[in-house]
Amino acid sequence: MKKASCLCGAIKLQIDADPVKVSHCHCTMCQKQHGAAYATYARFRREDVDYLQGEDKLSVYNSSEDVLRKFCSVCGSNIEWGCSERFPQWVAIALAAFDNEFALGDIKELHLASKVCWLSKG
Repeated sequence: MKKASCLCGAIKLQIDADPVKVSHCHCTMCQKQHGAAYATYARFRREDVDYLQGEDKLSVYNSSEDVLRKFCSVCGSNIEWGCSERFPQWVAIALAAFDNEFALGDIKELHLASKVCWLSKG
């Protein structure tokens, strides 16, 4: 069982499935939303994601025509990324929101053209 939550604990969810895909997204929208070089998301079937508490605390930002980004309205933690109309059956959960580690398999990198130049510097 995979458990995830926001920073303040207002939102808690669990997922009893393995991710279908995991990706590092280097697009500038993910960089700005996460305040980081990239965002890592694990994609699941929406039906496998069960909110235990705080689903009403999710704020929604429509960052592009079909993309909905959901985050905690209390602490701002990023929780979900999804395509509202094209792929309503899928949801990507921010990997940093998970409370426990689990096997990921291959990680795909997206939008490498906007990957920050300083990422690989030690």
